[in-house]
Amino acid sequence: MHLSPGKSGLPCLQLGTADGARAEIHAHGAHVTSWIPAGGGERLYLSGRARFEPGVAIRGGVPVIFPQFAGEGPLPKHGFARTLPWTLRSVTPAAADRAAAVFRLEDSAQTRAIWPQGFAAELRVAVDSAALEVELKVENTGAAAFSFTAALHTYLRVDAIEAVRLCGLRGLRYRDSARGGSQAVEAQDALRIEGEVDRIYFDTPSTLELTEDSGRLRIESSGFRDTVVWNPGAARAAALTDLDEDGWRRFLCVESAAIGAPPRLEPGRRWSGMQKLVRL
Repeated sequence: MHLSPGKSGLPCLQLGTADGARAEIHAHGAHVTSWIPAGGGERLYLSGRARFEPGVAIRGGVPVIFPQFAGEGPLPKHGFARTLPWTLRSVTPAAADRAAAVFRLEDSAQTRAIWPQGFAAELRVAVDSAALEVELKVENTGAAAFSFTAALHTYLRVDAIEAVRLCGLRGLRYRDSARGGSQAVEAQDALRIEGEVDRIYFDTPSTLELTEDSGRLRIESSGFRDTVVWNPGAARAAALTDLDEDGWRRFLCVESAAIGAPPRLEPGRRWSGMQKLVRL
């Protein structure tokens, strides 16, 4: 069980199975920065301009959003979990078809200065031939109850955003952050991405499916009640200095999230949420 130097020398773990499935996790943010199913190509988008620096969020992969999603509270945007170093706790020896690792983050003087709660968070990452599974667990280790919002901010690599369809959201209520937070109901059987899209869909089903010309991806979740769908579009992307030129055309964020009904943990209680990506 060991970490090796990754991008910019940040500690990194390489997970692999005997049949060739691979995942890369940087301890900085417990951030999954690559997922390659067996016999396939990269399925996560990582910006070539992403900054791998202490205290800075990495653009792409699977950022861990905790204990606050976006501006849903008084903390810095998306909380602090994605910009702090996590500790590697365990690595499951690769069997013929599966490998897994667990990273842990606990409260510290730095976190308590802005969020005075005792907590322990664990992120379990597992790969097999065709799937990536990421599970976030949170425990209240303090003396007072707390609530939080969270998400797995997954950047899915796509060939061309205009050809992508996301199925399974029809009839669901959503909040449209790109349009001032207005509420609406999804009318499309297969969501098409046209311009900036920044939506929180509430009480989403456990399975969604992303389709494009090159194939399909099933997105499963449990524990997370909501789903965020985000792409900045051309105009917004131009202001993101850590995003590749025209990079917005190469990804769609589909994020399993807990936002609409923030989990509340009494002392000693635990919560977990999982997202699983399956190549079809």
